[in-house]
Amino acid sequence: MLFAEVAATSAAVAARSGRLAKVELLARALRGLAPEEIAPGAGYLAGELRQRQTGVGWASLRETPPPAEQPSLTVAAVDHAIGEISVVAGVGSQARRRELLNRLYAAATADEQRLLTGLFSGELRQGAQAGLLADAIARAAEVPAASVRRALLLAGDLKEVAVAALTGGAAALGEFTLRVGRPLAPMLAASAASLDEALSVTGAPAMVDAKLDGIRIQVHRSGEEVAVFTRSLDDITLRLPEVVAAVRALPARELVLDGEAMMLDKAGRPRPFQETSSRAATRGARRAMKNAPRPEAPTGTGLTPYFFDVLHLDGANLLDRPGAERWSALADALPGELIVPRTEVKGVEEAAAAFAAAVDGGQEGVVVKAPHAPYDVGRRGGAWIKVKPRHTLDLVVLAVEWGHGRRRGWLSNLHLGARDPHTGGFVMLGKTFKGLTDELLRWQTERFLGLAVERNEWLVKVRPEQVVEVAFDGVQSSPRYPGGVALRFARVIRYRHDKSAAEADTIDMVHAIHRGRPSEAAEGGSPGGPESRPHGGSQGGE
Repeated sequence: MLFAEVAATSAAVAARSGRLAKVELLARALRGLAPEEIAPGAGYLAGELRQRQTGVGWASLRETPPPAEQPSLTVAAVDHAIGEISVVAGVGSQARRRELLNRLYAAATADEQRLLTGLFSGELRQGAQAGLLADAIARAAEVPAASVRRALLLAGDLKEVAVAALTGGAAALGEFTLRVGRPLAPMLAASAASLDEALSVTGAPAMVDAKLDGIRIQVHRSGEEVAVFTRSLDDITLRLPEVVAAVRALPARELVLDGEAMMLDKAGRPRPFQETSSRAATRGARRAMKNAPRPEAPTGTGLTPYFFDVLHLDGANLLDRPGAERWSALADALPGELIVPRTEVKGVEEAAAAFAAAVDGGQEGVVVKAPHAPYDVGRRGGAWIKVKPRHTLDLVVLAVEWGHGRRRGWLSNLHLGARDPHTGGFVMLGKTFKGLTDELLRWQTERFLGLAVERNEWLVKVRPEQVVEVAFDGVQSSPRYPGGVALRFARVIRYRHDKSAAEADTIDMVHAIHRGRPSEAAEGGSPGGPESRPHGGSQGGE
């Protein structure tokens, strides 16, 4: 299949609003893939590359060759080219990677280049999420959608499931089962703005787990063999020897555990998330695992594991058992110090107490869980609902990036800056395109073009005048930005037309939030300071 056909399908899916129309477009493209093209082709349609690490970042994508006039690339050729790029290493690797990237882009048409840029950047927003692809695979292969979804949950890899469905049908999909040693897509939590809202979904009584400020881990043990996987199913076993040792010391011989790992300070409180994530970073880890010696845990920098679910225990698969049964089995198999702090609650008042304890302990919030629900692998349903404190800041827009996919032609990704009261300038804290409706996209495109001081095909720099209120989950250390910090999961709430840039929140306030003491910077912030409140409903400590 020509890569141009995949690009055309991606653009058509982005332009359509109806789910059924999207599924039919995707299914038609999947049917046209040759057997060897199914894995990369399905990945492209889902907005992802088969190769997890390519070494290609935004800097490499800013200057690419002019597009080809006619399409010539096939899906297989693109996959081969990206495969070559992904394994470049050693002396001269940057120049070699640039050469291969330019060769690929020079052979691509304008539409194909746009798709490639979205795939390399991880920002292909075309509305073809995993659920749509699962339905499209089912339609293309003429198999039940439920079979595809179950296989996807157990395999954790849409590309692998697509190959099985389109080459082996329902029989091949039926071969996917929970196997110790093969990671599976983790169950995800939906979000709620308050404990009342969360409990209205899960029902009561419910279990309230502390939402730890760590990294998600899935640990598999078979005898003395232990493997640790990330939420995205990367193998990080060699990076977490302390987790391996803790699980190997358990009496059970076969286990699949779901949990978190985090770095703690001397008082037992979580260290900044950035420190934890850097210990478990996966860049280059896959290649290193083939030959690297087994490391010892660095002194004073170990990650402590905490588990909140067990999916397999000594020959018994527990996925379809109610949560209460799985949690009872977990309590029998693990010592209490390895289990996430949890409280059974009958109503919002007890839930609010658990929420307050978690936040006071330095954690992200809580996850409210329905005790009757099975482990719904890979899905974000109503059985687990997370509730976090919400921070907000009034920041200034410094620049805006042109959108891709459905947002093409609109200014989308905002560059956010805090006011520096010492210099009178602004300090960049990161970017966000979250929370923007079509109406806001139209408005801000006109607004920021009117404030433009410099522009190109990728970016519009603007006069620092427009204030925007953003919510975020926390502040993390970041050498990428001049202030040394960045916002985590920032999203737009509203534009503040009632505020001038001189009233925006300060970088001092951001640093204070990073230290966990926002009140320290109240005098330097905007009038009233930023909002930082737990969404716990009427009993949540507002």
